[in-house]
Amino acid sequence: MRLRLAIAVGMLLLCIPAAKGFGQNFSRGIAANYRIAADVTYMKSGAWEGKMDIYARRGGGPQPTLIWIHGGSMPAGTKDGQLFSLMPYLESGWNVVNLEPRLQGVTLAPATLQNTWCALRWVIHNAAMYGFDPAKIVISGASSGSWFAVTAAMTPQFEHWDEACPGNEIPKVAAVVNWYGNWDFADILQGPNKKDCAAGWVQNLPNPLEIARMLAPHVNASTPPAISIHGDADPTVPYTQSVRLHEALKAAHVKEQMITIPGGKHGGFSRAENERAFAAIEAFLKSQSLWPAS
Repeated sequence: MRLRLAIAVGMLLLCIPAAKGFGQNFSRGIAANYRIAADVTYMKSGAWEGKMDIYARRGGGPQPTLIWIHGGSMPAGTKDGQLFSLMPYLESGWNVVNLEPRLQGVTLAPATLQNTWCALRWVIHNAAMYGFDPAKIVISGASSGSWFAVTAAMTPQFEHWDEACPGNEIPKVAAVVNWYGNWDFADILQGPNKKDCAAGWVQNLPNPLEIARMLAPHVNASTPPAISIHGDADPTVPYTQSVRLHEALKAAHVKEQMITIPGGKHGGFSRAENERAFAAIEAFLKSQSLWPAS
């Protein structure tokens, strides 16, 4: 795995254009600026081990840390293909934790959410070792990964959630960056927004709607700030999911921002659209004093 990761970083740096000095300056500094720990185990469940890759910035004391959760349908998606999603944060000096959040094709709700909370606990518990600032953890993801991010940040922990992971730290994040994710699981489980993929998370469980409602975020004044990026023509996750989330945040007087990509589908945004989104993310997180020092 470490060899594959090193090769991927090397290939990426060869592909970065030198325009505006980005490729030259960043490629020369990345090896010196970061230490990489691949396939670190954050929890075990039977024969399965939850893994994460850690990109830890060298020196300078505790740093803001981004936890990234990949998207994908129930049997698809993996952390090993996420390097390009992490690059804007690495370029800006973030610590990054690239998380494998679930037992693919086997783990059902609500255990999927428990896995994410266990990963959060692990990050907080090991903050000193990797230079994480526990008060400046931002959680993000795309598509289903953003469902994990939003619910992990905003859903109250239920009883016995932590039986699978050691420690006593309470999972808590400082902000959420939501890329076209679903937050109302019940909305896609039945009704006009029903999606076939939703049933896979509650397959053969006797009370799927009850579980879906249990996983719904509880938005109130203590909910962490959130910014969402969503295309208004998304055929996979309804655009209304992000709109409704931000209406709830606004009603609770929580700092929030909604970035709409006109005509945007489920990701696959243009360079200009992504640049607009990342500029908004940077400004939003800076307003919360969460951006790394230069």
